[in-house]
Amino acid sequence: MDISFDSRAHYEATKKSAGYVCLKKANQKTYDRIGFMSGLEVHQQLLTKEKLFCHCPAGIYNKSEEYDAEVIRHMRPTLSELGEYDGTALMEFKTRKEIIYRIKNETACTYEVDDTPPFPIDREALQISIEIALLSKLNIVGEVHITRKQYLDGSIPTGFQRTAIIGVEGSIPLKNKTIRLIQLSIEEDSCREISDIGHTRIYKTDRLGMPLIETVTYPDCVNPAEVKEACDYIRFLNRSTGKVRTGIGAGREDVNVSCKGGTRVEIKGVAHTKWIPQLTHIEAFRQWSLLLLREQLRKIKNYESWKIESYIIDPEDYNFSYAPLIQATELQQQVIAVKLRDFKGALSHFTQPEKSFANEISDRLKVIACLEKPNMIHSESFVSELEADDWKKIAKITKSQPDDAIIVIWGPKEDMKTALETIEERCKMAFEGIPGETRKSLTDGTTIFERVLPGADRMYPDTDSAPIPLEDSFIDKLSKEIPKEVIDRFNQLRQWGIPEDTYTYIFSKNYYPLIEEIVNDLKINPKFVGTFIGHRLKNILGKNKNFKFKAKMIYHLFAFLKENKVNEKIAIRMLPELVAHPRMEFESVLATLKFKKLDAEEILSKLPFINGKFEANKKKTDPGYRINWIMGQVQKTAMGNMDLAVVEEKVRNMISQK
Repeated sequence: MDISFDSRAHYEATKKSAGYVCLKKANQKTYDRIGFMSGLEVHQQLLTKEKLFCHCPAGIYNKSEEYDAEVIRHMRPTLSELGEYDGTALMEFKTRKEIIYRIKNETACTYEVDDTPPFPIDREALQISIEIALLSKLNIVGEVHITRKQYLDGSIPTGFQRTAIIGVEGSIPLKNKTIRLIQLSIEEDSCREISDIGHTRIYKTDRLGMPLIETVTYPDCVNPAEVKEACDYIRFLNRSTGKVRTGIGAGREDVNVSCKGGTRVEIKGVAHTKWIPQLTHIEAFRQWSLLLLREQLRKIKNYESWKIESYIIDPEDYNFSYAPLIQATELQQQVIAVKLRDFKGALSHFTQPEKSFANEISDRLKVIACLEKPNMIHSESFVSELEADDWKKIAKITKSQPDDAIIVIWGPKEDMKTALETIEERCKMAFEGIPGETRKSLTDGTTIFERVLPGADRMYPDTDSAPIPLEDSFIDKLSKEIPKEVIDRFNQLRQWGIPEDTYTYIFSKNYYPLIEEIVNDLKINPKFVGTFIGHRLKNILGKNKNFKFKAKMIYHLFAFLKENKVNEKIAIRMLPELVAHPRMEFESVLATLKFKKLDAEEILSKLPFINGKFEANKKKTDPGYRINWIMGQVQKTAMGNMDLAVVEEKVRNMISQK
């Protein structure tokens, strides 16, 4: 076998043949060409005192590494109602994981570790979920039925998550279209993963059982920008109630992506909506590229009966210089060469930026066979881990032909059978196109394999929980208490003339009610209030991480200024002091700023003197420069005493008369 192969050139060629376009240069024609289609599953923790099915406190996180006890579990799949095993459950069982739960008594009880049946569902959480479902224009169910959703990855000690549908068939309005909603469910949150190395996975249980809602959309989004817009709208809608948690991990979304001729792939646990455009763009092209690879691989003769061939390698016969192989030899791990018949060019086939089909195999070896990376090398690598002579020896042992590709893997002997099955399974999937799977998002916009996509076979009724009837009178009462719709809030901000670049911050922090209250109660100019909060407050809080500052203080600040007949613009100078010293009295802040109350006549009477000072000391004659200089001299005195726009108008009139 001639092992010389320009893998980088082949990668670039397949990237070009896939028609890959970077996100910045893509347009709707780009996404129509590949048949981009996407939907969302938006998760949001609810702001309740207790967890969903027990009385443990919600929202308390163990920030230290201290814990009171450990529970060890080994997960096993169970049959569904129809007598079927879920594919995800079987995959997780194959990994032979040992799951360790670190427990703090403060945040967990016997329910969390599956030693006690569930308590009745938390009524506060149920009410909040119904309110949000009503806001989403969903049809509320007549009776809440709690079901079990099987999870064998260990994220829930019971092996299943309790969940219930609250509403079905709703919609949310975007700028240019309406996105249909499939349903909204309430469920218990999972554990927080600490580490996942080899066959051991460790979790914290502090987040476990916290009430969570999941809003699921139809795949109505036809480009990455729409996906982000829809996700932002759902998150803003949730936050508009003031009854959901905020901060890192409180809101997470799963993004479903497919392209023409492909299948649904779920990108799991996207923490920031700003990542969505890049993630969905790259995922759509990854699938498109895999479909092109399928076309090439189906040219292989008798591909339906294609199999891998494996050969055990004796490290003593080689002078390996690649560090991971040297370490594997020292640990007496098994080294195996795998021949992929007629796969030349497949391993270096472009899938994602700086990733190829070989990464698809390597990712699965890490997850399913528990082989830590680096876990394989191959004959089409961008870098040469082995000497050419070593590759020639391996090619001879595997009886490889010029059109074959070779993979070398290593690891504990007991994991090799699973590793070989994983390689063959993923290669056979390539003949079919795109496997349905769940993938984990990375910050660079690429994704890695996480698990097989779950199916309907993992759902079954929870026999420990009775159905909960929802009376019409109860629903009618809640419908009268829900806040104004997000789209109406958007329109109100536009009507007030508040800059659009403030909207995301205002809605993400749920500051709209505060703005509305200031405008309605205190009659402060809405454009000034919105800009003050959306620009100045955002900027100052971004620089000064003082979490003791409460935004409600802004209302009291404007009320104080109005009561004392001080112009509201002085708030611009007061804000930095208030953020740095939240407990300081407003009078003290004004004293710090050396603010002195003056009437308008006294301030305006000084303008001729200041103008004369300009003429005596400044050589520039440009009127605009003169106005700005004079305003700079008078601004500190005028701010808080009168409208600066009035002062500027007086300055312009004074200059024009000369």
